[in-house]
Amino acid sequence: MKIAIVCYPTFGGSGVVATELGVALAERGHEIHFVTYKQPVRLDLLSRNIHFHEVSVPQYPLFKYQPYELALSSKLVDTVKRFGIEVLHVHYAIPHAYAGYMAKQMLAEEGIQIPMVTTLHGTDITLVGNHPFYKPAVTFSINNSDCVTSVSQSLKDDTLRLFDIRNEIEVVPNFINVDDYTNHFTDCQRDLMALPEEKIITHVSNLRPVKRVLDIVEIFNIVQQEIPSKLLIVGEGPEREPAEALVEKLGLKERVIFFGNSHEINKILCFTDLFLLPSEKESFGLAALEAMASGVPVISTNTGGLPEVNIQGESGFLSDVGNITEMAANALKILGDDDTLARFKIKAKETARKFDTKTVVGQYETLYEKAMASLTV
Repeated sequence: MKIAIVCYPTFGGSGVVATELGVALAERGHEIHFVTYKQPVRLDLLSRNIHFHEVSVPQYPLFKYQPYELALSSKLVDTVKRFGIEVLHVHYAIPHAYAGYMAKQMLAEEGIQIPMVTTLHGTDITLVGNHPFYKPAVTFSINNSDCVTSVSQSLKDDTLRLFDIRNEIEVVPNFINVDDYTNHFTDCQRDLMALPEEKIITHVSNLRPVKRVLDIVEIFNIVQQEIPSKLLIVGEGPEREPAEALVEKLGLKERVIFFGNSHEINKILCFTDLFLLPSEKESFGLAALEAMASGVPVISTNTGGLPEVNIQGESGFLSDVGNITEMAANALKILGDDDTLARFKIKAKETARKFDTKTVVGQYETLYEKAMASLTV
């Protein structure tokens, strides 16, 4: 199949999953065309089966906000016609499904029928999409997609609760290639991060308020008082500065490292003992899954799709949002005994294998075929 994938090309979970999906599909012989405003961060190289088409938005003084949706729709029309694209797969209801629908209509005017698969990732539904300004457009885009998927049952339930949806929504979870997370580094260099007797605790995100980064610092502060440890915070976002201020206030500057954005997540996870994800909301929890695939147990909240990924008492522990005391106690349960930590590490990796690429990508192939067949009925 010739498939066009539209996504945000950033460090966020939706962009990572969309990119990994395209790479996996290309390895299975499909021709993949990424259409977005810059090359996705996880797309290391192009190949015979992987292509990138940049969406350029001309700058017009007339517009206060440049019309990205219009430029994207036009680029999709051009890409479909030039390369014979058979399926559009858009990640995020807005603006991508909305732009995809307009492209479909323009193509239909020329007698070209093409199905659109829309994957809902979370923020497009629970935050942005539910705003009164956008709700009608999101509802329209979902209902006019040929196939709709969500990354968790929790997100599907939220979508059906918040919007008047007539379309069927299929749950296709996020995924990773577990083999990519095998610790094969010969220069893991754990000693650069911590002393042999210290445990390493990590958090990776875009450091938005929903990630509750200050809770991470508070949890770590309790843990490090009982177990010598270091905290690694990976990512950039608005909560970095308040978190740095709290670290200084608590006298933890020598124990906390802020990495900023990194292309070496696998390497960081290879020497991590415990992962913290105390989010206010997670539609799935891809960062937790990446940690688990590296054999790192997870302390997380029980919100959104996280209980579908992090299994209580097996791959880690779940707590209510804001329950810092319990999360710290659970962290100490895992880190306080080497045998317990080893057992959780093994179970985390076993749990992650349920979300392996080989299992999930085939579900998308089936949906593409179903969407294409629907146009011939």
